[in-house]
Parts: sequence; C-alpha cells; structure tokens
Amino acid sequence: MPYTTHTQQAIPTSSVDEQAQAQAELYTHLETQAEAVAPTKDPLTARDRRIIGEIIEVQAESVRTIWIEGGITVWVQLVGGGRLPFDRNWFATRVAEVKATLPETPLERNKRLSDELETACTVFGLYHGEIDWLSFSTKLYQDGRFVGFVGCNHQGWYARPRQYGVNRVAPSAKQVIALLGVRAAVAA
Repeated sequence: MPYTTHTQQAIPTSSVDEQAQAQAELYTHLETQAEAVAPTKDPLTARDRRIIGEIIEVQAESVRTIWIEGGITVWVQLVGGGRLPFDRNWFATRVAEVKATLPETPLERNKRLSDELETACTVFGLYHGEIDWLSFSTKLYQDGRFVGFVGCNHQGWYARPRQYGVNRVAPSAKQVIALLGVRAAVAA
C-alpha cells in the first residue's frame, strides 16, 4: 500500500512582513478617510487635560480620555494604553480644588475675553476689526461707522473713543461699550 507523506512548507517571512505592512497601510488609509468624512471632536479641552494631569500627576498630553462607569468609578485612559480608576466623588472634589488654583493660560484668557466681547457686540449691534491678541484690543464699528477702541488689560476692560486719550475702565465688555455712548440694539 502506498503511503503519502505530507510535508509542511515554510511560509517565506518576507511575504508575511509585506502582508502585515500592507494591512497596516490599509488601516491607516481607512482611519484617515474616516477622519476626513466625520472628524471626531475631542471631548477634553487642553484645560481639562491639565486638570486631570495635575490630579493624577502625569503630563497633560498623556491623558487620552475619561469616562464614568456605573456612576461610581471615573476611568482615565492614558495615551500609552494604561487606565486608572478613581472614586467619582473623590475625583470630583479634586477637580474642584485644582480648578480653583490652576492659572489660566494666555490662550484660555483670550478665548474667554473673545467670547465676552462677541456677546457684548451682539447686544449693541456692533462688530469689531481684527483683534490684537497680544494686547487684546480692537476697533469697534456700528453700521460701518467707527465707534471706538476696546480692550482688556490688567486693570480690566477699557474703552476710548479715539486713538489717543484716557481709557474708561469697567468690569465687563458690555459695561465698557456702554461707556462709549453706544445704546443696546432694539429688536424690531
């Protein structure tokens, strides 16, 4: 009776490596396409990452995301792949403590001031020119007519009707715009 002997053939390593590389390139391409079609919005701001990093004593850039499981455990996912669990109440207390002491970055300050200025301009029916982000100042216009200068410095919000002159200071953008003699826009 004839016997058949089966032998295993070795798969050349180079073809396996090439296939793995091709598969990785395909996944990268698919991720790029998916991001282009539906970009994912990062739920954490840079400030959130700074707060979390301060609490768990890591660099802010190493915090990937955070979620609550079962209403009692806060999980922090790190960029390197690790996960850390925390009691929700303890974590919330620490967030409040760190938020109160964490200084505002210049970018965060400018964003906050810009939002306040936009809100005040809407109330008065104004628009502004390009903002000088270093000094946070700009020109205000109403119906194409120059109204004055407005900005914010260490004294607070300030306004003046001309290029040179005395600054009028107030605690908010809305109040300082009113000091320029502009009346709130009336809804028709």
